[in-house]
Amino acid sequence: MQHERCELCGAAIGPDHAHLLEIGVRRLHCACDACSLTLTESQRFLLVRPMTEALVDFNLSDWDWESMQLPIDLAFFFRSTTDGKVVALYPGPAGAMASTMSEGAWTRLVAANPMLKTLAPDVEALLINRTKGARRYYRVSIDRCYALVGVIRSSWKGISGGVEAWEAIGQFFSALDSSGVGNSNRAIMHG
Repeated sequence: MQHERCELCGAAIGPDHAHLLEIGVRRLHCACDACSLTLTESQRFLLVRPMTEALVDFNLSDWDWESMQLPIDLAFFFRSTTDGKVVALYPGPAGAMASTMSEGAWTRLVAANPMLKTLAPDVEALLINRTKGARRYYRVSIDRCYALVGVIRSSWKGISGGVEAWEAIGQFFSALDSSGVGNSNRAIMHG
């Protein structure tokens, strides 16, 4: 059995390892306990605390969603300290792609959902799934969003994704739903 390695020092790590976000380049690193404790003291890394919260009373009209002008019905949003604004990304077979979103669209969304004011910058995100008629909204740690990007990148085939990709996306969201409302957990993909 091959063990994962800390991407910062090379030490062996288990499946429930920490993630550190390298702020300036928006890169997640799998980290051992020692690195997660010492490197978060710098201004370069933030510890990502795994969490998933289903937002059952989230308010987002179809008109407001359309006003965000996203090319697909799956996206995540987080406040970037590097960019000084909210960043909208959508996952695809080429990775996480940035989308231009008006500040007005985000302001309306926050007015309808005040809990968005409390998203921790860089490490917490609003994840929205409106694919195939879904209306599912989550407050998640940023590692969850990039795990979804990984699911799509590894399973997507052709133009429409194929059956395997859509099954993998469905399994990802089922795992999010089963991880519980407000739980801090590591039930979703690592690595």
